[in-house]
Amino acid sequence: MPTEQYHEPANELSQETRTFARMITSVIEEAEAINWYEQRISVEKDEEAKAIMQNAQEEEFKHFGMDLEFLLRKKPKWREMMKIILLSEGDIVERGEEAED
Repeated sequence: MPTEQYHEPANELSQETRTFARMITSVIEEAEAINWYEQRISVEKDEEAKAIMQNAQEEEFKHFGMDLEFLLRKKPKWREMMKIILLSEGDIVERGEEAED
């Protein structure tokens, strides 16, 4: 089944690259789902419905985190950069600049 996740012919890509593309697509989809739930939660008036949506959004956060961790394990250079940026104190832009060095 053809997909739009590849920009090069799939049969020319390694299995590792195809898996990487799938996981990147998964991260994007999880981020979109988190965003959709955020918007729905923002406007929902029914507290029970809102609680269900919040629970579902937390599941999406978990999936996003698992996908990201998989990618970071496959890309050690990314992992080193993220160690400087994520879960840090101080100016985010400055931390990003540090990570680039």
